[in-house]
Amino acid sequence: MSRRIAIVEDEAAIRENYADVLRKQGYEVQTYANRKEAMSAFDIRLPNLAIIDIGLENEIDGGYTLCQSLRSLSDTLPIIFLTARDNDFDTVSGLRMGADDYLTKDISLPHLTARIAALFRRMDVIDQPPSPESLLQRGKLTIDLGRLTVQWDDHAVSLTVTEFWMVHALAKYPGHVKSRQVLMQESKIFVDGSTITSHIKRIRKKFIHVDKEFDCIETVYGMGYRWNIEPAINH
Repeated sequence: MSRRIAIVEDEAAIRENYADVLRKQGYEVQTYANRKEAMSAFDIRLPNLAIIDIGLENEIDGGYTLCQSLRSLSDTLPIIFLTARDNDFDTVSGLRMGADDYLTKDISLPHLTARIAALFRRMDVIDQPPSPESLLQRGKLTIDLGRLTVQWDDHAVSLTVTEFWMVHALAKYPGHVKSRQVLMQESKIFVDGSTITSHIKRIRKKFIHVDKEFDCIETVYGMGYRWNIEPAINH
């Protein structure tokens, strides 16, 4: 059965471009220009995944409101913000509203479709037990590549798909410095350096929420970031 994706985007050319690409991938796509149209449709039937812009016609933050409404209808529906707004405040707001990922419109279409496939994969395996061969262990960290989930000391760390791939890129080779460029490539996003910095900040916060002593992600000034299994001595 084909998956249904809803695109809520007020610029017709962008909306149809995304819709065209996703239809070619075999998805069923519904498009909406504003929040009201989208909600009328969602009240009748939810899509399997929603891609939402933040600014929708005359509503500067209409996408946020729509995301909250969708979350009240479903806890698990995958929601991606796809927007030109890439500042820290907007990203954090979007993720607080319950989005699964926050991507900027400079993302390439192949990377967008990879993100969508990853979210569906995470949905498909969410209730299945982890398979030992898909687990990566680094000290207290457990990364489950099959389910795209992360645990710290047996506590789930709630990461977006983008954050998941960034943690994976760092923890795969502890002690190795990863530049922002490498982190972008390995986590399959293309954004500016400051967006990478804000992702790292949020990832740290999420681990610290689970363990106040967490100190494994080290900033190597002028070079990038590295994952330390032993606590970083200097900061």
